[in-house]
Amino acid sequence: VVCQNVIRTFRAACDTPGKSRVVIPPGEFLAGSMVFVGPCKGPVLFQIIGNMKAVDDPSAYAEDFWMSFEDVDGLTVCGTGTIDGQGQNMWPYNNCGKSGGTCSPFPANIKFNRVKNTIVRQLTSMNPMGFHIGIVLSDNVRAKNLHLIAPADSPNTDGIHISQSNLVKVTRSTIETGDDCVAAIQGCTEVAIKKVTCGPGHGISVGSLGKYPDEKDVRGITVKNCTLKNTDNGIRIKTYAGSPPSQASRMVFEDIVMEDVKHPIIIDQHYGPKSGGFLQPSQVRISDVQFNNIRGTTVSNVAIELDCSEKVPCEGIRFDNVDLKYSGESKKPFVTTCSNAKVSFQGVQFPPPCPCSK
Repeated sequence: VVCQNVIRTFRAACDTPGKSRVVIPPGEFLAGSMVFVGPCKGPVLFQIIGNMKAVDDPSAYAEDFWMSFEDVDGLTVCGTGTIDGQGQNMWPYNNCGKSGGTCSPFPANIKFNRVKNTIVRQLTSMNPMGFHIGIVLSDNVRAKNLHLIAPADSPNTDGIHISQSNLVKVTRSTIETGDDCVAAIQGCTEVAIKKVTCGPGHGISVGSLGKYPDEKDVRGITVKNCTLKNTDNGIRIKTYAGSPPSQASRMVFEDIVMEDVKHPIIIDQHYGPKSGGFLQPSQVRISDVQFNNIRGTTVSNVAIELDCSEKVPCEGIRFDNVDLKYSGESKKPFVTTCSNAKVSFQGVQFPPPCPCSK
């Protein structure tokens, strides 16, 4: 009943010329899958003041979302309320990270599909079954002042997962989750991630790329003034081995603080299962990548690992002032490793540059 009432209210607001508002009032509401579809006749404010909880029955979700906004221009989703996916009851059945192949994604708390000129702000998202927020096929989306929370061992709970979208800004948010805090995958252009605190989680990722045929290129990714705390990875670019041709270029990672991160900087072009077609080299061409003013601590003796493709080596990888300190217990040397990468270093560089690049 709650679902249908909210959908009807949104429909009425959407059909109203000029500005309109939908309000989830104070209180606690249990709801199943909801789809809010445009186009709308004017800007819509969707305000969540109460606490929304997802039905934790898998049969209640036919698609990869709990709430989805589709084909809306001029949408704002905000509020002091909480959206709770109650994913803890579904996570034991999520084997996507273990299967090595394709699997049906679990529902995201909120999905933005083909939206334009959209803002999502101030919300708290908890315990999604899948991602917290998915942004797909969208243009000019701003996500700010968000708090996304899930346990460190919750599977595939990306904070903000962006695909085939242009002009996306993620700012001033705290993300504590079980997978990538922010991930920009295929077809992302002009994505900016600034003043985000991440941890626990898997860090901030470009990729994975190259899993599917005909993926669109990635370009114009900026990550700036972010802090990563006790994450599995810091900054990671990952492409599948055996991937078809595409490109990822013009990426800047700067003014990043790492606190006891396991793997601070990684380019991994051998991602995926170690069998079948995944044994072939990746054909995603990575170029024009800058790492500027990166500092902090790591528990790994390999702080920087550039494992690029044998077929299309990384080009134009630049490091300027990277100062990482080893906080682990191993007696192994503290190193940078480079394979199939054309790399330049300047300013402070610790660990020391790799002895040679090829």
